[in-house]
Amino acid sequence: MQRMSTSDSGDASGSENRPDRDGPGVPGVPDPMDEYQKDFEAAEKKVAGEIDPGMRAVVVAVCVLVLLLSFTLPHTGSVNGWDVLVGNQDAIDENIKLPSRIFVWMALVFGGVFSILALVTRRWVLAWIALAGTAVSAVFGMLAIWSRQTLPATEASSSGPGFGLVLGWITVIVLTFHWIKVVWSRTAVQLAPPPPPTPHSLPIRAR
Repeated sequence: MQRMSTSDSGDASGSENRPDRDGPGVPGVPDPMDEYQKDFEAAEKKVAGEIDPGMRAVVVAVCVLVLLLSFTLPHTGSVNGWDVLVGNQDAIDENIKLPSRIFVWMALVFGGVFSILALVTRRWVLAWIALAGTAVSAVFGMLAIWSRQTLPATEASSSGPGFGLVLGWITVIVLTFHWIKVVWSRTAVQLAPPPPPTPHSLPIRAR
């Protein structure tokens, strides 16, 4: 009986002094990978909200410059895009219609300002806004050209669509095409299924 009690006490003291081999995953023991997991999730959210236009960034930048250049060219007659934008007396004399005014404003705001902001910040939201705005601008550009080609008889002395208007419309269409490619490539990555969990990410059951 004395030997058995001595053996039991020895086993108890040995189990108390034995180091815990289970490591992370045991209740009450913090997992050092949790801190890294938080950093990974923060980095993943940041990357998910960014775009990577690649060589399309050069094309978009050139298109923005061409768009701004089209504003200095004749929109109709002797009136250029800036005259239509501010609505000065020359634009009034040429009977500039509402579609032309909406087109130049939307082309400048979305095709110019938001495209530059999206390239500089690489934010997916700004690229999406630039895409939506340029797409609508392309529609109003078509209406602006149509309005200059279908003038009423009382405005027969007014001029038709100028080279600057046509160039700006084509440039906005090109911008829309490239922003679709950039935004869709980012969206496809976001919609992709998550990778399967690695053995290190699986929970460890306590023994």
